[in-house]
Amino acid sequence: MRGRVLVAGFATRHVAQSAALAGYEVCAVDHFCDQDLFWYTRDRMQFRDLTDLPETVDRMCRRYSFDIAIATSGAEDLTFPVPLCGTSRERVGRFLDKLEMQRFFEELGVPVPRIAGDGEYPVMAKPRRGAGGWRNAVLRDAGEETRWASLYPDVPYIRQQVADGIPASICCIANGHAARAIAVNEQLLRGNGESAFGFSGSVTPFDHPVCAEMIAIAEKIAASSGCTGTLGIDFVIGRDTPRVIEVNPRFQGTLDTVEMAYACNLFRFHVNACAGTLPEAPQAQIYAARRILFAERDLILDADLKDLAPVVSDIPWPGTCFEEEQAIVSVSGTGQTRDEALSVLDKNISSVRQYIR
Repeated sequence: MRGRVLVAGFATRHVAQSAALAGYEVCAVDHFCDQDLFWYTRDRMQFRDLTDLPETVDRMCRRYSFDIAIATSGAEDLTFPVPLCGTSRERVGRFLDKLEMQRFFEELGVPVPRIAGDGEYPVMAKPRRGAGGWRNAVLRDAGEETRWASLYPDVPYIRQQVADGIPASICCIANGHAARAIAVNEQLLRGNGESAFGFSGSVTPFDHPVCAEMIAIAEKIAASSGCTGTLGIDFVIGRDTPRVIEVNPRFQGTLDTVEMAYACNLFRFHVNACAGTLPEAPQAQIYAARRILFAERDLILDADLKDLAPVVSDIPWPGTCFEEEQAIVSVSGTGQTRDEALSVLDKNISSVRQYIR
């Protein structure tokens, strides 16, 4: 065993799995505590709201001693009672505020959608804090903006020039002053409803003529950010040039497809980078695709999906209640080409849907 790790945040299964496969003993503080989180952890504690996260982390730390802590989404600016392996709380704050992030991009001189002027439409509205793109929306006039803002009262937001194109991301590993791009990912978004821009999966690797340009931009951003460990740089690829959208200073939702496609271990890369050592860029072995399935109506999942692993992950417990639009399970597929991976993914999704009534 390499050491004992505490992984904490809203969703931790993907990081806990990577850490366990890297040889660490893992404990998790997690909102979902799905079945497969139990497979990769010695112990785990569940919390309901993010306001409960600090106290739950403290309880776990009173139960065990840990060598390092890893912060996932929702825990990036938490103060841990054990050594943090990753970007410091003081450094990460700038990248949890989209307005401060915008200023960072502009200072760095990378291509980014500009902040829209008052009365300018259409615009992309984004809450200043929050991950995954779930509340983002294109607003076409003042009436739409008023209605959208009423859904999230007292939530500060930015109004940004709309960037049309293909959503993509680059997984980088940084040591605080230098960075290495590991993988280019095609991002899959919900595409409709109030969560149209919500992350719902990825295809890795992503083949596109501007990949080399994106890699150069992403490594510049990651190296200049002062972040350590793994971080993701989100892009939109338009007709002219890729434009930067966000920095995610934590393990990303693309972790599963990156590790499947590149036969690598991102947790090991992360720990080594925090100690100063960057990995060599791995070569893709296959194409990997993953999509999150969402409830199309309120339902109770009676079936036990664990026997479908490893095709499925983030596996709920039988009897779990889901509200409409809530994430149920992740499904994956692999192949020697992008089309083959997506075809296998579609077949696997069809098989999984038979169990979701």
